Amino acid sequence: MGEVFRAVDRNTPYMFAPTIDDWLPERHLARFVVEVVEQLDLRGIESSYAGRGHKAYSPAMMVSMLFYGYASGTFSSRKLEQATYGSVAMRYITADCHPDHDTIASFRKRFLEPLAGIFVQILLVANRMGVLRLGSVSLDGTKMKANASKHRAMSWKHMRELERQIREEVDLLLAKAADADANELPDGLDIPEELRRREDRLEAIAQAKAEIERRAGERCERENAEYERKMAERERKERETGKKSGGVSPRPPEGEGPRDKDQVNLTDADSRIMPDKGGFEQGYNAQAAVDVDTMLVVTQHLSQNTNDMLEVRPTLELIAALPDELGEVENLLADTGYCSGGNVDSCVEAGVVPYISTRRERHNARLVERFAEDPPYEEPEDSVDEMRRRLGTKGGKRLYAKRKSTVETVFGNIKGTIGFRQFSLRGAANVSGEWTLVCAAWNLKRLFALTR
Repeated sequence: MGEVFRAVDRNTPYMFAPTIDDWLPERHLARFVVEVVEQLDLRGIESSYAGRGHKAYSPAMMVSMLFYGYASGTFSSRKLEQATYGSVAMRYITADCHPDHDTIASFRKRFLEPLAGIFVQILLVANRMGVLRLGSVSLDGTKMKANASKHRAMSWKHMRELERQIREEVDLLLAKAADADANELPDGLDIPEELRRREDRLEAIAQAKAEIERRAGERCERENAEYERKMAERERKERETGKKSGGVSPRPPEGEGPRDKDQVNLTDADSRIMPDKGGFEQGYNAQAAVDVDTMLVVTQHLSQNTNDMLEVRPTLELIAALPDELGEVENLLADTGYCSGGNVDSCVEAGVVPYISTRRERHNARLVERFAEDPPYEEPEDSVDEMRRRLGTKGGKRLYAKRKSTVETVFGNIKGTIGFRQFSLRGAANVSGEWTLVCAAWNLKRLFALTR
């Protein structure tokens, strides 16, 4: 019987290609990332270097490394450092240099803010390549885990109880210290150390209480403003129709001050308890508006709100700030979590046609519903009624059906294929920058696929 398997001889001498450029296939994501980054304006990063001390690594190389790392599922600075030794693609990007993990982490954290401008520059590159021209976008949000445990969150009620308990323990320790000469202390009890620990905890609790009180004040202002708006709208309709409004009257706010269940996380105070599949998670609400035709993320932002109701206006502001070369967003598709009269009116004011579902759509719609004729035209009562009728037309159904296959597909790829499910950084500003980095990396990965 002849040999079945190829020989495995690890001692055979082998000569690598003479240059790193020959190590990778001609069509490779790492090459594409480097080519795109070479087109970007990085002067905002380069100008921050003073030129003193040791020579710094090239910002273009560091940016390329971060983009390729996040696009290929390598997020931590330590793993990025390891990849500069073990990954041929990463060795190509770094030209066989090996920045240590402290350098990588410092660069990422230091230049998170300029990434917002770089994100838009990548969209302009896509436009120049003839790939991106804005038209319809799908908006959605996904809950992303924070770099903090939900078990490190403390409620207002528990905080006050724990503060009272610690103060009692401090009084007890002081009493034992005063009585130390008369009575022997228990073995292992170090009173100064125990007092120091409790003082540190009291200080942490005081900071957490101040944060909860600040949030409670903001919530009170927000709820009062919303209540007044609803009452004014109700009175306006009553004056116009001459009839008393039906339904339940808007409930006034519960009052000022913190509530027992208000809480703050001691690890990342900016994160929030978010409802997610299977329960609750300590995290953030990551928002993205995705181009329907290309599945490129055109705007993104981070929210601390547990639902999506307040995320339309920030998205419209970001859309308005996009360069004119990208074209204009004509339609906005979103699920029922974004549906409100205020959001619909905001879209109309911005010149964007809203397609926001007014009710939860059931799966597997009946054939009769899918192919039903457009309803006869009737004068709409308001902007929401007009949108509801628009969604009921054949064209509206066909356009809205693209929502799931675009923005939810992007989130699925980011979490499933790339593997990004948790932020590495802490604090809203840093996490927002990291979400920009994730979306920019996705756009590069997607753009590479579209131009293959």
